[in-house]
Amino acid sequence: MSEKKYISFGLEKLVNRREKEIALNQHAIAIWFYGLSGSGKSTLAVRLEKALYDKNFKVQILDGDIVREGINKGLSFSDEDRMENIRRVSEVNRLFIDCGIITINSFVSPTIQMRQAAKEIIGEDNFIEIFINSPIEVCEARDPKGLYKLARLGIIKSFTGIDDPFEVSESSDLVVDTTFSIDDSVNQILTFLLPKIELK
Repeated sequence: MSEKKYISFGLEKLVNRREKEIALNQHAIAIWFYGLSGSGKSTLAVRLEKALYDKNFKVQILDGDIVREGINKGLSFSDEDRMENIRRVSEVNRLFIDCGIITINSFVSPTIQMRQAAKEIIGEDNFIEIFINSPIEVCEARDPKGLYKLARLGIIKSFTGIDDPFEVSESSDLVVDTTFSIDDSVNQILTFLLPKIELK
């Protein structure tokens, strides 16, 4: 049996990332869904997680609503707090990736600067940016949380797509048009992802 490789970390000994990826039979990456509220990010994240689970991949979803109930509880939607939200989530991604776990991130992350900051923390080689592309008219018609209605009434201020800008990257790794079926969207993402997460 070959000798295990270890990384020294203070008084602890941690098995390195490659060893963990071999044990899990997968290559760990951060999949970063961004798009307007109501574009289908969370729905796609859950469906993608199930599809990957069925193929024996180990995956963790990090969703905007969920993290704001826990590690980012108390953060507002000011520009500063939004950046802090992304910074904390990105650091959590690094920990999961170091454990060999694939992450699926679902965040509006409306500016190129925010997504670039996430990529720098997580690492460019570990980061796949996927634009969940749904026109604002479609998102507003869906409005599953009633947020667009509140934004139009002026009850919610600085709402992305209404009061605040939303920036689309020209360099996204993949663009998914969610005006098509969920199954088609998941299959499109899977076709793109599998060569990148299958252990070589």
